[in-house]
Amino acid sequence: MTDGYAPEVVCLGETMVMLVTGNARPIAADSRLVLRVGGAESNVAVSLARLGHRTRWVSAVGKDPFGRIILDELTDAGVDVSWVTTDDAASTGLYAKDPHGESTRVYYYRGGSAASRMDVTHLNPLSAQGARVVHISGITPALSEDCRGLTHAVVGDRVLGPAAVSFDVNYRPGLWPVSEAADELAVIARQADIVFVGRDEAETLWGTASPEAVRALLPEPRTLVVKDGATGATAFGPDGASWADALRVNVVEPVGAGDAFAAGWLSGWMRGLDSERALRLGHLMASRAVQIVGDCPQAPTQDEIRRHLDLEQEKR
Repeated sequence: MTDGYAPEVVCLGETMVMLVTGNARPIAADSRLVLRVGGAESNVAVSLARLGHRTRWVSAVGKDPFGRIILDELTDAGVDVSWVTTDDAASTGLYAKDPHGESTRVYYYRGGSAASRMDVTHLNPLSAQGARVVHISGITPALSEDCRGLTHAVVGDRVLGPAAVSFDVNYRPGLWPVSEAADELAVIARQADIVFVGRDEAETLWGTASPEAVRALLPEPRTLVVKDGATGATAFGPDGASWADALRVNVVEPVGAGDAFAAGWLSGWMRGLDSERALRLGHLMASRAVQIVGDCPQAPTQDEIRRHLDLEQEKR
C-alpha cells in the first residue's frame, strides 16, 4: 500500500466507541448515553491534527457500525486512517465513562476486540515513511501477547523506521496487575526516545516518589516527561530538567487530559520550542480536555497559543 500522504506523526493503538452521559452526570443518574470515540493514541492523533500537524492512525476495527463511526470521526478530524484494517471476525471495542466530579470510573468491554488481535503483520514501514514521530502507549502491550510483541517491534526493534518513538506509559490496572506490568513497561520505556508518565502511576508501578526518582530509574530515554496531575510537569532532557505549572481550570471530567498533554508537548517539540514552553503547550491542551465530556478538545488558535506562551515568557 502506498499513497501520497506524508504524516508527521503516526499513532498506533486501539480506539473504541465510548458511552458517556451528556452532562457529565453519573450513569446511574442519567440514562441518556451519547456515543463518542476514544483511544489513547487516536486522541493524540486528533489533537495533533487540530494543532495543524499531519497525523496517521494505524489500528484495526471490527466490521460493524462502531468501527465505521470511529473511522468516520477520525477522518472528519483530519486524521489519516488509510492503514487501518477491518476485521471480519472480531468486534470493535467499547467502553463507558462514569463521571463523579473530578473522578471518573471507566468500564471496558474490549475482550477479543479487533485491535487486540493485531500482531507484527499489521506493521509496515511504509505507514510511517517520512514521519518524525511514532507514538504508542502502554495500553497496547496489555491487550494481548500479540499486541505485546507488536509493541516491542515498534519501540525496541524500530520496525517502522527511524522516527523518534514516543511512549506514554498509560498504566491501566483494569488490564493487567502491577506484578505483570511494572517490569514490562519499564523495559519498553527504556527503549523509547520520548516517555510520558504520571508521577502517581510511576509510584504505583515502580515505587518512585518524585520525578527525579523516575529519571534515575529511566535514564535511557532522550526525554522523560513526568506529569504530576493538576500541579505541573517536569521534563528531563539533554539540557537538564524543566518545570511548568499546570493551568487552574474547572474540571468537568479528567479522562483524556494525558493524551491532550502529550499532543501539546509533541507539537511543541516538533515546532522547536524549548522544553518549558513545550510543557506549557501540553498544559494548555490538557486544560481544555478536562473541561469537556469527550476526550479530544478543540485546539486553541495559533494566536491563542502564541499569546499564552509569550505571556508565560514575560513572567520570568
